Amino acid sequence: MADIFERLIKNYGPIGQHRERAHGYFAFPKLEGEIGSRMNFRGKEKIVWSLNNYLGLANHPEVRKADADAGAKYGLALPMGARMMSGNSNFHEQLEKELAAFEMKEDAILLNFGYQGMVSLIDVLCSRHDVIVYDAESHACIIDGLRLHTGHRFVFKHNDIADCEKQLQRAQALIDKQNAGGILLITEGVFGMAGDQGKLKEIVALKSKHNFRLLVDDAHGFGTLGKTGAGAGEEQGVQEEIDLYFSTFAKSMASIGAFIAGPKQIIDYIRYNIRSQIFAKSLPMPLVIGNLKRLELLKTQPALKDKLWENALKLQNGLKQKGFDIGKTDSVVTPVYMKGGVEEATSMVTDLRENYNIFCSIVVYPVIPKGHIIFRLIPTAVHTDEDIQLTLKAFEETKMKLDQGAYKSEVIPQMAEA
Repeated sequence: MADIFERLIKNYGPIGQHRERAHGYFAFPKLEGEIGSRMNFRGKEKIVWSLNNYLGLANHPEVRKADADAGAKYGLALPMGARMMSGNSNFHEQLEKELAAFEMKEDAILLNFGYQGMVSLIDVLCSRHDVIVYDAESHACIIDGLRLHTGHRFVFKHNDIADCEKQLQRAQALIDKQNAGGILLITEGVFGMAGDQGKLKEIVALKSKHNFRLLVDDAHGFGTLGKTGAGAGEEQGVQEEIDLYFSTFAKSMASIGAFIAGPKQIIDYIRYNIRSQIFAKSLPMPLVIGNLKRLELLKTQPALKDKLWENALKLQNGLKQKGFDIGKTDSVVTPVYMKGGVEEATSMVTDLRENYNIFCSIVVYPVIPKGHIIFRLIPTAVHTDEDIQLTLKAFEETKMKLDQGAYKSEVIPQMAEA
């Protein structure tokens, strides 16, 4: 009989196999100091492009005060227990009511975490007879939710409406054959890697020909898109046609938690059947009260979103003017596509961090195909013009080194002294 631990030790996985070299630098790095556009990494200040603090609320004085006051008054234990049993409060219900109104839906339910919530949401919505149709570039939380689904699922090519309709037709044929079940279509408001919006308007138009319900994960659109910040559905003019709207507090709200908004009867069903909430402790009071303050600022201070977009466009336009490929992003998420191997990517990111004081995330094989590198930059409302200009200069110079083959050696570029 095989030993489970022995098997794990023999194969740490595609990312874990690099743990000895990567840990503490490329994986599990420690950013220290006050959250902002500049933080300390290994004792030296860096311009940081890796935090989803879109509106700069993490250290907003009103937010910090609300968090501190709630923590002092209630502590982290209250309310105790799961919400269904003993962990409900007026503040939880107030936040749900305000989120529903903001997203133009009848009701909403709070979730402790976005990832966990999406996995559990798919599980609670779909039976073994139901068929799920989903975008090929859906976030990992959606993919893991699909793994729990005991019925059929069909994937359509990313943002390909013709293929989406083809998969809807396949789903309908299967349902007709088994004479049971319905169709749930899942996509995203903004795809977090490439930054392109999901084609919600075109997908909604398919409802005139096909019978399905639409679930949209708008983690990156909530607070950043739409006239009021209500997200990609508002931006594209189809918010009312989205059946279930899902988002997390971890991006624009710079907090913890998530929510689902939709028709009251369906939210009630979810509320009484979603296992990740029924069997988990309620969201602590300081987080709930802090999220109420964040939502208030999101609604009442549009200048935060305006500043975010001002910075995002300066960064994106600057990159394009210097000849960089940033793909088809139409959100604030800013990918920079380059060619090169893993060693070149790690050498380049080390050069950026150590010699240019730029901290950003890289994506390489096995997440994306071999020979490709993606630098993923996340602009925020608190970045400065100086941050942007220094970053553009750093990318221009390091890209020149990459093209000249300077990073092909496995030797890491000379690190500047701390």
